[in-house]
Amino acid sequence: MNKNCVLKIDNLKFGYNKENLIYDDFNLVLNRGEIISITGESGSGKSTLFELITNNLKAHQGTIKCKRVASVYQDPYSSFHPTYTIKNQIDDVVENYTQNEYENLLTILDLTTEIMESKPHQLSGGQLQRCSILRAVLFKPDILLADEPTSALDNVVALETMKMLVGFIDKFAILLITHDNSLASWCSDKIINIGK
Repeated sequence: MNKNCVLKIDNLKFGYNKENLIYDDFNLVLNRGEIISITGESGSGKSTLFELITNNLKAHQGTIKCKRVASVYQDPYSSFHPTYTIKNQIDDVVENYTQNEYENLLTILDLTTEIMESKPHQLSGGQLQRCSILRAVLFKPDILLADEPTSALDNVVALETMKMLVGFIDKFAILLITHDNSLASWCSDKIINIGK
């Protein structure tokens, strides 16, 4: 992997049974500053790819090399513990960020210290998804795995959330799962349709 490459997948083979492979000699290279979208029908194996990248599933064959990974998921409410404040939960998983970095990101993501001291159920889906993005960016990843990050949001909030995500592209690469072909076309350097 060269210094700009954050994810390299070579000759990946995987299926939940070996007679019906989801990925058969699948290859992917993702470089810092790029957005690649993974599209396809429900059940085609899009989220399975993220499970393979994060080592929650083992490939039958092939190699996956990746640098530091953070994730933003479809349902922001399932990403946070219900009984702790957002700030406590971010501090539990993220180290080595400065107060200046934190305050700058709050401004960029239209978040307040009051929101950060709230519990998840006290926030809207859009606010909580921006908190997920904040946590991911503070983690300083090389690659952000974004699994349908706007599908639980209304159209206006979804567009604003994606604009915020794309605004961080100088910091890392984004691998995006989406059902929304127009969204993929709008933001991606490359689109891979799984199952075709």
